[in-house]
Amino acid sequence: MILGFLSKYKDFGLLILRIGLGVMFLWHGYPKLIGGPGIWEKLGMAMTVIGVKTLPVFWGFMAAFSEFFGGICLILGILFRPACILLTTTMAVAATMHLGKGDGLKVAAHAIEDGIVFLSLIFIGPGKYSIDRK
Repeated sequence: MILGFLSKYKDFGLLILRIGLGVMFLWHGYPKLIGGPGIWEKLGMAMTVIGVKTLPVFWGFMAAFSEFFGGICLILGILFRPACILLTTTMAVAATMHLGKGDGLKVAAHAIEDGIVFLSLIFIGPGKYSIDRK
């Protein structure tokens, strides 16, 4: 197998993935989280594409919360699977919102790709270098 020797470093590769995605979701989630009710309401309106028309501020806050604190959980490998479930759900709503608005696959692709990664990570777990592993 070509480069088969790298398989003994899969937990290190998973750590790189967790840190990289975690940092990016901190970066995306922080401004949304501190944006306050006005931003949360705009974010929460994405729920209308799946038929949820109530409590947009709450749903927007939950999206911002899941991105920011989900990023922290990814980096540290703590509450890893619950965080990945929240992030998968957030990305599914984001992708559905973009497609529902007619933005097309080019715009929705980022949320779809991240959602696929988070869904996969639910099954893979955080790996050896994580707080959950201790």
